[in-house]
Amino acid sequence: MSDPRSTFRRVKAFALKLPEAYEDHPWGESVAKVNKKIFVFLGTDVDPANLAMIVKLSESEEQALMAPRAAPAGYGLGRAGWVLVPFLEGTPPLAVLKDWVEESYRLVAPKRLVAELDARPLRY
Repeated sequence: MSDPRSTFRRVKAFALKLPEAYEDHPWGESVAKVNKKIFVFLGTDVDPANLAMIVKLSESEEQALMAPRAAPAGYGLGRAGWVLVPFLEGTPPLAVLKDWVEESYRLVAPKRLVAELDARPLRY
């Protein structure tokens, strides 16, 4: 994994490019929302040792939990499929992290926005 701060910035930039996604700062942390619902928690980039994301997963939950120090999210969110994925050495590549962000978005976003996302050209 490259620099955790760089990963933080790139994951956040990707999340905010999804249809009607926007950044908010509840509890002083950075989150990406769509339709007033959080689809990725990013925390803050103040301490690179604690950089991570929390995403809601269904299909990829087991895979994500295999990442180094990944765990079901706290505050009872883990029971609903939310997974904490720290940005550490051995964390999956950025492309996989983006896939997980997109999966989380698809689980939270309204169907019309998911359809809009599906209509976009493939990205490489």
